[in-house]
Amino acid sequence: MTLRHIRIFVEIYRTCNITHASEALHMTQPSVTRALQEMEQHYHVRLFERMYHRLTPTESARRLYPQALYLLESFDRIEDQLKSWDQHGLLRVGATVTLGSTLLPGLAKQFAQLHPATRLEVQVANGSALADALCENRLDLALLENGVPVKELHCEFLGSDQLWAVAAPDSPWGGTDALSARQLADSPLLVREKGSTARAVLENALAEAGFSLRPAWESVSAEALIQAARLGLGIAILPEAIARRCARDGGLCLRQIQGMTLQRRHALVWHREKYITPMMEQFLALCRESL
Repeated sequence: MTLRHIRIFVEIYRTCNITHASEALHMTQPSVTRALQEMEQHYHVRLFERMYHRLTPTESARRLYPQALYLLESFDRIEDQLKSWDQHGLLRVGATVTLGSTLLPGLAKQFAQLHPATRLEVQVANGSALADALCENRLDLALLENGVPVKELHCEFLGSDQLWAVAAPDSPWGGTDALSARQLADSPLLVREKGSTARAVLENALAEAGFSLRPAWESVSAEALIQAARLGLGIAILPEAIARRCARDGGLCLRQIQGMTLQRRHALVWHREKYITPMMEQFLALCRESL
């Protein structure tokens, strides 16, 4: 007995008429009759008496009907939930410290307004940690700088930013308009931790200029680097959006770095085998608009 047989039985029980049941089910009368006969023959039970061109439910049918109705209602409820499961589910998004503090909060608010029933979980970490989380299916998608060289991950590049230097106005580095690679190499640098994109970009750029990176401070927190720069402890290397905010609100000097390529591309990243749900696609669309 299949769900189809149950639906046909319920409709026949409601109407006590093959013609009316077939019309309600959008089936032919022979198909409805055959399905009823299949049930009765398979279980060796009579479900309806045929008298005077009318069907009358037997005691077996009366016992079966409430159970069949419950089964259909349960199935329909499950089907409705499955159809809207994505809208009432969970979306796990990662972002680097820069994008997590500048771009992601606004995106999360937009997404929550559009899809209040979907729970959004956010992880802010460095690029290496986010790549691992994507590969291990602990994240659905992530916002990274420069993408990741992992063949299992798909990167869609959108937009870019630049690393800038900030220093206290009364520090030795506060009176110059720009800094050279040599000045950076000879100065105490306040930089992000290993595994971060900003750290990798700076390290590679210095290496191309013939210098090595020897940080005075390393931190997972951009705010710690900013506070150290305010106290004149060195030059903080920060993404442009954060550096400009510091220059505007925090009393720090913004300094461009000459002769070095310190650009980072923003990327949307997800696993190549990840199924893109409608909720993921809509979050990706918000990211594309913002980036």
